[in-house]
Parts: sequence; C-alpha cells; structure tokens
Amino acid sequence: MSTSSSTAGAQTTGPKLRRALTLWDLILYGIIVIQPVAPMSVYGVLSTRARGHVVTTILIAMVAMLFTAISYGRMARVYPSAGSAFTYVGQEINAGLGYVTGWSMVMDYMLNPMICVIWCSQQAVTFAPGVPYWIWAIFFAFLFTFINMRGIKTSARVNAGLALGMGIVIAMIFVAAARYIFGAPHGTGYFTNPFYDPATWSTKAVLGGTSIAVLTYIGFDGISTLSEEAENPRRNILLATVLTCVVIGLLSAAEVYVAQLLWPIARPYPNVDTAYVYVAAVAWKPLLVIVGVTLLVANFGSGMGAQLGAARLLYGMGRSNALPKSFFGAIDPRRHIPRNNVLFVGGLALAGAFLLPVMAGSQNTGYGLGAEMLNFGALIAFMGVNAAAFVRYYLRNPEKKLTNFIPPAIGFFVCLLLWLNLSTPAKIAGSIWMGLGIGYGVWKTKGFQGELVNFDIPADE
Repeated sequence: MSTSSSTAGAQTTGPKLRRALTLWDLILYGIIVIQPVAPMSVYGVLSTRARGHVVTTILIAMVAMLFTAISYGRMARVYPSAGSAFTYVGQEINAGLGYVTGWSMVMDYMLNPMICVIWCSQQAVTFAPGVPYWIWAIFFAFLFTFINMRGIKTSARVNAGLALGMGIVIAMIFVAAARYIFGAPHGTGYFTNPFYDPATWSTKAVLGGTSIAVLTYIGFDGISTLSEEAENPRRNILLATVLTCVVIGLLSAAEVYVAQLLWPIARPYPNVDTAYVYVAAVAWKPLLVIVGVTLLVANFGSGMGAQLGAARLLYGMGRSNALPKSFFGAIDPRRHIPRNNVLFVGGLALAGAFLLPVMAGSQNTGYGLGAEMLNFGALIAFMGVNAAAFVRYYLRNPEKKLTNFIPPAIGFFVCLLLWLNLSTPAKIAGSIWMGLGIGYGVWKTKGFQGELVNFDIPADE
C-alpha cells in the first residue's frame, strides 16, 4: 500500500476554507458542541448504568479526556488540518491505520447529530404532544443543515448566543438546588454518596458508566477539525482543546453532583433519556420547563456543531482521497464551506433519527444506544491520536522526556479500558461499521495494493 503526502504548507488550487476563527471562537465552539449542560442530556442513562455514581464517572472520564486533549492539541501544532485524527495517525504511524481511525471518527461525528435530533425531537414532543415525533425530527435535521450552510462565522455567532443562555440557566439550577438541599437536615453520607456509595458500588458498573460519560466530553476533538479555519492554529488549537476539556469537566461534575443530592438512586425516572429535567423540578417546579427548553437548545447547538465538525472531517478525508474526492473534497466557492458534506450529514442525521429508536426497541431508548455507538468510534480515534502523539514526541524524539511519554500513554490505556467496557450491542454495531469501512478500503485499493490516501496539509497563512 503506497501513500503520498504533501509537505506542510503546500499550496492547493481552487476554493479554500477561510481562516476566520479566533481562540475565543474555538473555545465557544468546543463548549457548545460539548454543551455547558453536557451531562444533563445523558444523566439518566449514565445514572442507571453506573448505579448512581455519576460524579465519579464524570471525573474519571475527565482525566482520560484531558490527557487525550493534550495529544490532540500537540498534534494540531504539527498538522493544522481539517482531517484531525485521520491525518495525525496516517502521517505519523501508517496511512492504513489513519484511514481506519478516520472511519471510526466518521461514525462518531455522524452519530452525534443523529442523537441530538432524537433528543430534541423527544423533548419537543413533551412540549407539543400534538405534533408527532417524525415532524420534529424533520424540522431539527433541516434546521441544523440550514444554519451550517450559512457559513462558519454565522455558526460562531450562534454559538456565542447559546453559551450565554445556557450559562444563565445553569446558575438558576445551582441557586434552586442550594436552597432545596440546605433547607433541610441530612444524614451521614448524604454529601459523599454521590462519589462513593458502598451500598450500590460496583467497579464494573462504574467503568461501564465511565464509557458512557465520555459522551460528556465529545466535542473537544472537534476543535481540531477547524484547524484550517482558525487563526494561528498551531497555538490556538492546543489552548482551546485543553481549556474546553477542563472547564466542561469541572462544570459537569458540579451539575450531576447536585442532581444526585436531589433525586435518590432508588427512585425511577419517568423517562431515562430526559431524566435531568425531572430532577431539576424537584428543587423548583418551573425548572421542569426552563431546563427542558435549555436542554432542547443545548442539543440543538451540539447537533449543529457536530454536523459542522463532521462536514470538515469528511472534507479532510475526501481531499486526501480516502473518500470520493469529487464529492467529499469539494468546497463551495461562495461561502467557503464543504457544502456537499453538510447536506450529506444532515440527510444521515434525519435517517438515523428514525432508525436508531427502532434498533433500540423503543423511541425512548434510542438516545442511549446511539450514545454508546458514538463512543465506540470516538474512543478508537482517541487511542489513535494518543498513539500518534507518542510516536511523534517520544519515539522519534532523540531526548526521551517523561512529559512526552506519560500523557499519551495514560490517555491511550484509559481510553482502551473504557472502550472495552462499552455494552455488547454498541460493540456489535460498531464492529459492523468498522468492517464496512475496511471492506471499502480493500475494494478501493484492490487488496491494499494501490494508493489509499494522499494527504494534503495546507498552509497556515
């Protein structure tokens, strides 16, 4: 299998992505894709899987993601490309492994808009039960696509407004929860059980929950897909990735901690997929509507941002000839966006909004299955990026420093452990997806005898 790659800074002909995003834009993008209310959407699924130890799973996942975020940022310094992990692994280790990593990322990025369409549609049905789920699914899939077709700066301005609105609601939740919690006496263990409750603790359950908790951080890796639209990407991608991961991790831990104090683990949720809405209403009944609307907006922002990132990943793979270049590698000359990819991802998100609930057996469990399938692909990509950073900064560096060894090594093995603890249905579905991708690679290269990937790293400008 042969490969070819252009040097960093190579000039390409035709329309290009536009460098218009500042460091602040990148951080806002990461926060919106992850969501400031990130753990609220998956809270019920996570609480059920981890037997109530949601805070613990969030913090463990943060450690893994922080080391991985460092690897992403450091690799973006070397390869400021929209191809992200696909490019890092393909350039540093092997083009075939880069292709497999990119294919796993495609699964991750395709599923994120899907599960956001599912969640938004479910929540919208609770507000307007007279409008069926399928109409809401079409509406949200269309809206995601329409905004992303407007251009990168439009998406950035929408992100800023969404971040402000969600920040206000999070403050309201904390105030209402504090009034409720400190308004009555509590017994021994009340404030520590969210971290460790001996009555319900199970290491296997916590690891399984942590494999889902990774979803809380999905999005920081998407920052690297904007490398070709960022100002000073070799500096700003690293800073934005690490800062986003830390801020979201600490904020998420606080959000689920107060939720566990408000709702006993033994009490069932009316709807597992939208559990946090009911939990918040315990502290203050109007939060039932306020949080519901906020999570609807948050998943709207996350789905929109995930679609944006997916389109850039497909563009990076298309430009490198890992996918059909004439379709996936094209840039709209007017708005400087990968228009075909935006439309493609929007169509798949709509199809998945109908398919995943059927696969899960219920409209109310499609989100949970989709979340684990998403993490199947994401964790493979994370392991690939950590391995690429290890090769680049430790194995190929004449000076063997622990600072170049420890972060990628810890990031890799923690991600591997979490991947092994995904549910069996998620592993089966993910393996089928990976098999299809590898099969396409075999067909494209006639048994890996021809060229699979032609990497093209653009200039920083």
